[in-house]
Amino acid sequence: MKQEKTILVLEDGRYFEGSSFGATGEVIGEVVFNTCMSGYQEVLTDPSYKYQIVCMTYPLIGNYGVNKEDVESNGVQVSGFVVKEYSKSFSNYRADGNLDDYLKSQKVMGIQGIDTRALTSHIRDKGAMLGIISTLETDPKVLQKKLQHAPKMTGMDLVKDVTVSKEYSFSDRSDCNLLAYPDVKTKGKFKVAVYDYGCKRNILRKLNDRGCELRIFPAQKKVQDIIKEYKPDGFFLSNGPGDPAAVSYAIENVKELIKESIPTFGICLGHQIIGLALGAKTFKLKFGHRGGNQPVKNMATGRVEIASQNHGFAIDPDTVDKDTVISHINLNDQTVEGLYHKKYPLFSVQYHPEASPGPHDSDYLFDEFIELMKTR
Repeated sequence: MKQEKTILVLEDGRYFEGSSFGATGEVIGEVVFNTCMSGYQEVLTDPSYKYQIVCMTYPLIGNYGVNKEDVESNGVQVSGFVVKEYSKSFSNYRADGNLDDYLKSQKVMGIQGIDTRALTSHIRDKGAMLGIISTLETDPKVLQKKLQHAPKMTGMDLVKDVTVSKEYSFSDRSDCNLLAYPDVKTKGKFKVAVYDYGCKRNILRKLNDRGCELRIFPAQKKVQDIIKEYKPDGFFLSNGPGDPAAVSYAIENVKELIKESIPTFGICLGHQIIGLALGAKTFKLKFGHRGGNQPVKNMATGRVEIASQNHGFAIDPDTVDKDTVISHINLNDQTVEGLYHKKYPLFSVQYHPEASPGPHDSDYLFDEFIELMKTR
């Protein structure tokens, strides 16, 4: 593997020098960190990371290679990848290649050999900010100047870049749930319309495991057209990237959906879109929640779930109306992690119950969606 001198420069002037892996060139994105110890391929292919340069806090990345199964979309979605040490050798019976070649094939840049602890601490102190990775230019001041003209994450509609262009069906199931849900005769019992804001595949697999027939629709498609053409038993609103307040067409669609009183479940960006459609407001978190170890309290049961998360925005609890109940909170910073409505058949969570990567503590939420459709 040929390594070239590579530099990562942040918009406040802080910079880190290392060496390249993956593609070479120059790329800009918002620099964030993820605290997962494994699951780097799922992180790389999660559409919620669009326009972001992801720093992994776990020091050794690449040691189990990559494979064709552990992907959450059609390709790598991150703008850039930052690690302390890239492992050239890999060992896993499921692996069919190494991370370096994988990033090269996807034309995605990586930088290794930097102090990721220092970078993470800096982001925690100063907040997530724009950064640039380059193998073409080594002068930090020149690169910092380029960041002055780059767009900020706030106000960006990135859903239009990751949503599907045309509707399709999805029938894959989760290998880990074949034993828990072996009765394939239940397949198609519930027709679920999925709004794709950048949907992860494991979410779809979890719904299929429970006997859903899925139809995935572009984010811009009108609710009334979906109801007329597909006649769904429920709607699912997916995760996705960018500023939720900027996705105005999705908010308007969900406002129309709420009037129809069709069972609805939202995850991550879908959760935020539901909140905005109900009249709440969102704000940008200082450095976001990204990792597989976030403690979330279920307010109804008092149970604490360890959750997988990936978001940079949150719902302002002071703007939630009296008919909307905050069902879950983050125990690290008390931010809103879940909602349900007293009158409408809808609920949502900010975190990722599909556990890819991450724990399975919140798997029950998919069952609750099934029960909601049963009762309707």
